[in-house]
Amino acid sequence: MTNTVLVAGGAGYIGSHICKALAESGTIPVCYDTLEKGNEWAVRWGPLELGNIGDDARLDAVFRKHKPRAVIHLAGYIEVGESVREPARYLDNNVTKTETLIEAALRHGLDGFVFSSTCAVYGLPKTQALDEAHPIAPLSPYATSKALVEQRLAAAAASGLRSASLRYFNAAGADASGEIGEAHSPETHLLPLAVDAALGVGRELTIMGDDYETADGSCVRDFVHVSDLADAHLRALHWLNGQSAPGLHRSFNLGCGTGFSVKQVLAETERICGRKVPFQVGPRRPGDSPRLVGNTARAEMELGWRCSRRLAEQIEDTFRWRRVMPR
Repeated sequence: MTNTVLVAGGAGYIGSHICKALAESGTIPVCYDTLEKGNEWAVRWGPLELGNIGDDARLDAVFRKHKPRAVIHLAGYIEVGESVREPARYLDNNVTKTETLIEAALRHGLDGFVFSSTCAVYGLPKTQALDEAHPIAPLSPYATSKALVEQRLAAAAASGLRSASLRYFNAAGADASGEIGEAHSPETHLLPLAVDAALGVGRELTIMGDDYETADGSCVRDFVHVSDLADAHLRALHWLNGQSAPGLHRSFNLGCGTGFSVKQVLAETERICGRKVPFQVGPRRPGDSPRLVGNTARAEMELGWRCSRRLAEQIEDTFRWRRVMPR
């Protein structure tokens, strides 16, 4: 094995930040991506290998060429609303093809597998702050696909695979240097949509429902900076490498532990950008939970990780990035 990590989906938003963090730590990130959703300009810190995670022959060739010691897997579809409209497509890409990637990792004897999961696996919250013991009850095919992969990774522990599922809350922000940031097409995440609306380069923002049982009727979310997420992946790799068990699976929440409603985020965006965020209220989006806020005590204790960049910094970095990003 080499000091190389395969980053499936490394040309995407979070994946590119992870590749940069890996390179800065002295690890070579091999970006494995179809570029269906990712951006080639974001592949800057290691080689790009074009390929689908469902192509076992291509995976074998890349694994033999680069001999990675671990895999970080972010090559999943991520849009909740789209998953409701096209559930079979999400289950095929996010579950069936991930099974091929897991089998390849087992076949090549990799040391670790870090999976990009989601807090959406919890569904309707039964507590104010969700911890990893909360029941798994996904509300959308997207969330279901993530929960199914977590189950498969837990089963793969019996075959000797050490893995960690990182349950992100809402990823936000951008690289502080301005080199990379969020650039989805179409964009569906709140912060870039709010900033674009404030800058006048995007459409009027639509709040998806304002009749939830929250203080102001809009959904409440826990926002975590993408660079903090990247740091968590490196810490998860280090943690897996330090485990003596031949196989294991562990889940970790990644959030800041503080909830902000959509309307609160818009008000803070207006304050930081010095511009109004035009918006309208639309219907609820199927598959959305009214409140998702994380308890991250496990990640703090076991990974030595905690959120360090709060909402204001996330918005500031997003604002800086959206003014210069390729469009």
